[in-house]
Amino acid sequence: MKISVITIAYNSENCIGRTIESVLAQNYSDIEYWIIDGQSRDKTVAVAESYRKAMEQKGVEYHVISEPDGGIYDAMNKGIRLACGDIIGILNSDDTYEPDALQTVADTFERENCDLLYANIRMYKTDGSTFIKKARMRRFETSRDWNHPTTFVKAEIYKANPFRDLGIHDDYGFFLQMKRQNRNIVIVDKTLANFRMGGASNHKDFKAAKKRIHDRYYYCYRINGYSRWYLLECIAIEAAKMLLG
Repeated sequence: MKISVITIAYNSENCIGRTIESVLAQNYSDIEYWIIDGQSRDKTVAVAESYRKAMEQKGVEYHVISEPDGGIYDAMNKGIRLACGDIIGILNSDDTYEPDALQTVADTFERENCDLLYANIRMYKTDGSTFIKKARMRRFETSRDWNHPTTFVKAEIYKANPFRDLGIHDDYGFFLQMKRQNRNIVIVDKTLANFRMGGASNHKDFKAAKKRIHDRYYYCYRINGYSRWYLLECIAIEAAKMLLG
């Protein structure tokens, strides 16, 4: 099965190289890789293009597009529309895959015939320390149990359910939408990706935290029919970010 990986980027010249290298290092061969750049003003596109020969030598179908877009989820939706693989994964331009990530994904989809899977992730804190954020599924929904860089979805499902492009947590909103549709979701108890903290979803600022609470509550939980009590979960997550980092 062909796996499409999508990386969205904007002014990412200092970090996109390691993301691309982690795709190049995969021990799985049937890969299509899309770099969706938002017309960066730095050398992001040049860095991406510098890997073209290596990608071609490995047999990866490599595409680099640079043009204006409407933001993160508009760029992700563009990549999803363009993707030709059976399975789609989204890897942001400061995150990386473990070398056996895509082989694990292919094996799991073939064995389980699932619609969506997600797995454990290694989190890098700004001080350089790391911890493993486990993938779980509990009755009470929380994004603490879910990891977007390890999420892979059947292409036809992603294409039929594009990101709503309403707020900063639309990826988690998509996951909750899949749960409400009773999709066959499988958890892989293995670390498949690495995530560097400090981005927009972790920025310590009261105004930013207030917006994240609003977006998570309305565009993840309420839009998918979840109880008003989930507002408490949204507040608790932001409080933990402020206190613990």
